[in-house]
Amino acid sequence: MPNHGQLRVGDTLTEGENIHVTGLPAFAPEILRRVRLSDTMRVKQMRQGLQDLAEEGLVQIFKPDLGSNWIVGVVGALQLDVVVDRLRAEYGTEIGFEAVPYTTARWIETDSQTLQKMIEGHRMSIANDRDDKPVFLFKNAWEVGHITEKFSDVTFRETREIVYEG
Repeated sequence: MPNHGQLRVGDTLTEGENIHVTGLPAFAPEILRRVRLSDTMRVKQMRQGLQDLAEEGLVQIFKPDLGSNWIVGVVGALQLDVVVDRLRAEYGTEIGFEAVPYTTARWIETDSQTLQKMIEGHRMSIANDRDDKPVFLFKNAWEVGHITEKFSDVTFRETREIVYEG
């Protein structure tokens, strides 16, 4: 089926039936790495490639609140090799990865005022996923507990249901 950006993984097509479909889950990645682009003139191709791979479910992308280097999240190290190979073959761009000080990501659910307060106090740890949903990047298990306790009115989710409107 030809697709020019209108359809995404998880979309449901019908011929007018009234149905309810739950969204696909996005899981917190086990490995987080900062993307290092070899040729800065290829940033457009890199970003498009990463967005496409995220739509396929191969990786998750996180755009930090501070800084321009995207962070990818994967479940296994082999996925990082696949990302490098696919970006080279399909998008003509060379990337590498750098370690980040984060070990886990959690989606943030709270009201906008609390979210703004959290962002102001922890800007280095805040990112947005590919759907611009806020994510807190934690350095270790202790920080997860500490921040969760500090912001008791915030829910930190290990999964996020991806619901496509359209």
